Amino acid sequence: MARTVFGNELVKTFRKWRSYIAFLAIGVVVPLVFLAMKLQGENMVQGITRGITRDFVVLGNVLNGYFVTVFLMNSLWIHIPFLLTLTAGDQLAGEATGGTFRLLLIRPVSRTSILFTKYLVTLVYTASVVLFLAVLSLGLGALLFGTGDLFVPGRSIVILPEADAIVRILFGFALAIWGMFTVASLAFFLSSLVDNALGPIIGTMATIIIFYVITGIPADLFEAVKPYLFTTHLDVWQKALEQPINWSALGNSTAVLGAYSIGFLTLAWYIFVRKDILS
Repeated sequence: MARTVFGNELVKTFRKWRSYIAFLAIGVVVPLVFLAMKLQGENMVQGITRGITRDFVVLGNVLNGYFVTVFLMNSLWIHIPFLLTLTAGDQLAGEATGGTFRLLLIRPVSRTSILFTKYLVTLVYTASVVLFLAVLSLGLGALLFGTGDLFVPGRSIVILPEADAIVRILFGFALAIWGMFTVASLAFFLSSLVDNALGPIIGTMATIIIFYVITGIPADLFEAVKPYLFTTHLDVWQKALEQPINWSALGNSTAVLGAYSIGFLTLAWYIFVRKDILS
């Protein structure tokens, strides 16, 4: 029965046209970014490496597929949460909007099972979007730019050998999925509160924006709370590209994100099992 419910919910999610907005957006934006990098990327790389070429001789192909993939992730990561909320925020609120909750709950399955099944489908969808970004960016990167050692721009000079670079990038995408699970969990929780899918979308993005504003303000008032905001840790994937990896900081970030995800799911469960279904 559990497999049947999960399969039905998975099919229901991927039959909705809004579920493909994220894939369509990524499928359009990623090739455009790679095309722009193909035409103008050398100028950008020269600007980034100008400071180190005075003291070091830079050999090899800095502008390779791995470099462009990391550049793309840094550029798009603020936008990915919005694409995910379109589906995550619709999981419960969409049933209320469509008036199908009563039909859903007459099945011989508990509310808890239905909730956790919908949450699992949300996680599967979230992971599939990030994996699509990974496959598309790495594939286009290798095709248009080739591969090589990964130069990671930042406060310190990090150059990862080619054999290590692909492992680190894949690890980074895995951590990115973990971070996006938290965003999807927030949207899922807000979806349990309202009867319109627009509310969770707006609420999730508003929360992220507020948290980012707090994180970005250099004030002593907010310094104490910054480590506990999930937005502080959404860039956990970047820790996979450090040399050496700060496993303590990485573990702390994954723990905070996991705690938020569990908290949002628990709140959604508490509300859903007690909710009066009127449609």
